[in-house]
Amino acid sequence: MRRVLETWISLLTLCALSPGALGGYGLSMFAAQSSPPDPCYDEKGNPRRCIPDFVNSAFGKDVRVSRTCGSPAARYCVVTEKGEERTRDCHSCDAGDPKKSHPPAYLTDLNNPHNLTCWQSENYVQAPQNVTLTLSLGKKFEVTYVSLQFCSPRPESMAIYKSMDYGKSWVPFQFYSTQCKKMYNRQNKAAITKQNEQEAICTDSHTDMHPLTGGLIAFSTLDGRPSAHDFDNSPVLQDWVTATDIKVIFSRLHTFGDENEDDSELARDSYFYAVSDLQVGGRCKCNGHASKCVKDREGNLVCECKHSTAGPECDRCKPFHYDRPWQRATAREANECVACHCNLHARRCRFNMELYKLSGRRSGGVCLNCRHNTAGRHCHYCKEGYYRDMTKSISHRRACKACDCHPVGAAGKTCNQTTGQCPCKDGVTGITCNRCAKGYQQSRSPIAPCINCESHCKASKEKMKITMKKYCKKDYAVQVHVLKGDKAGEWWKFTVNIISVYKQGEHRIRRGDQLLWVRAKDVACKCPKIKPGRKYLLLGVDDDSPGQSGVVADKGSLLIPWKDLWGRRLRKFQQRGKRGKC
Repeated sequence: MRRVLETWISLLTLCALSPGALGGYGLSMFAAQSSPPDPCYDEKGNPRRCIPDFVNSAFGKDVRVSRTCGSPAARYCVVTEKGEERTRDCHSCDAGDPKKSHPPAYLTDLNNPHNLTCWQSENYVQAPQNVTLTLSLGKKFEVTYVSLQFCSPRPESMAIYKSMDYGKSWVPFQFYSTQCKKMYNRQNKAAITKQNEQEAICTDSHTDMHPLTGGLIAFSTLDGRPSAHDFDNSPVLQDWVTATDIKVIFSRLHTFGDENEDDSELARDSYFYAVSDLQVGGRCKCNGHASKCVKDREGNLVCECKHSTAGPECDRCKPFHYDRPWQRATAREANECVACHCNLHARRCRFNMELYKLSGRRSGGVCLNCRHNTAGRHCHYCKEGYYRDMTKSISHRRACKACDCHPVGAAGKTCNQTTGQCPCKDGVTGITCNRCAKGYQQSRSPIAPCINCESHCKASKEKMKITMKKYCKKDYAVQVHVLKGDKAGEWWKFTVNIISVYKQGEHRIRRGDQLLWVRAKDVACKCPKIKPGRKYLLLGVDDDSPGQSGVVADKGSLLIPWKDLWGRRLRKFQQRGKRGKC
């Protein structure tokens, strides 16, 4: 595995020579003029998983270090091996002299094996132990490896940490030490199982490597992890390789026992940490929904999201695309986000997991604030008070028409969604309930606007004959001439001239002009049937009039067109009545 990593690192170094590979986000001068095919879609336009290029995400980035030699200037010695002998070549480190400085920028510059530039810490005398390198990647990356190429001997103990929240918290990635238990309270080369795939292990394998200087330590994030072969379906490993920052802590120098030599000061001047190249290999984390990362308006690195996704890592669905839950793309399924189905009547929607499950995991979007008088989860029917215009599609702005149900004739505001028929009160008809049905007459009552005249006037359907029995049943009997009629609320007020009085009850009826009161619903049903300008024989019962005076007639009264031959008969009835014949 180590040889493979070294090959990757060499390839990345060569790739960095081209402008298109610097940091992984440059543009090549040889780019084609026409737009290349979008890797996130196949030749038929179907979505598919796409991932950014594999890059050295550390290239050119600033590294914060806790200790760097040269402030103040100090001596250091380089140990070289010739056979079994070691020699020391001493120099000075001075941050004020470009030729003698070893700044952190050398960690992530172009690594040229023929002209090595090395960052260097203070020597053993000035800085006894812990030295920290901290690198910010600028956004979340899926890290494949972290490697350090040394100009000094490899550390005896060091640790690699990662942060997923831009340095707010840190978790260990890997430990290296010949004393794992003592330094890090870890077992040396502990087995990795599916139960501890997200745990850092400690190893002493780095100390077996030669040469003394110029050695490499390379940590592979997935090497030995049981689920690595099924990475697409392992959220644990996907989380494990995710990092926004990398931190390396050199905990202990490798002095090989030289500090016990007589010339201890010279020995200590020979020991420090020096690194020529820090690489973090990986891909910009886009969850399979972007093929590259770009700078946003604020200069931050973000994924150029496709598949209707959004967010710095394409880790959520973009607005209005909530018909199914967000998922990471896999080799088998792009898992694109799907727009809510709102028939062009809504601009916002939300996801409902229960509805999604009930639909067989096909659709879970719920439209919000349906417009154009529509309603429902998909704005797919008309709201209360409106009905579908079947001549237009449901997505048309005018697909729903107002019911316009009559405020008096209709029993409610909701009409049939297909026909527009309003719910009518008894005896009312018409699509908007605006007229009385056959056999009904308008009553002017808001509760029963139309009445069934046949049943209402049943008691008045008597034969037009004058008998002593009929005469006796009524409180009064008069001959009237109807002059005119006026509507007065729930009553009609007729002005009549009483020509003759044949019988009267408690209310004294006199000849001459008087008022005749008849309820409007009785007039509407024509019981009694009365017309101005005509003469009638009126037989009725005493009742209080709505005015200060007058005679009341109702559906039980007899109003019979006058015949002159009835005069003598009524006089006879009148005489019999006085003799107690009634």
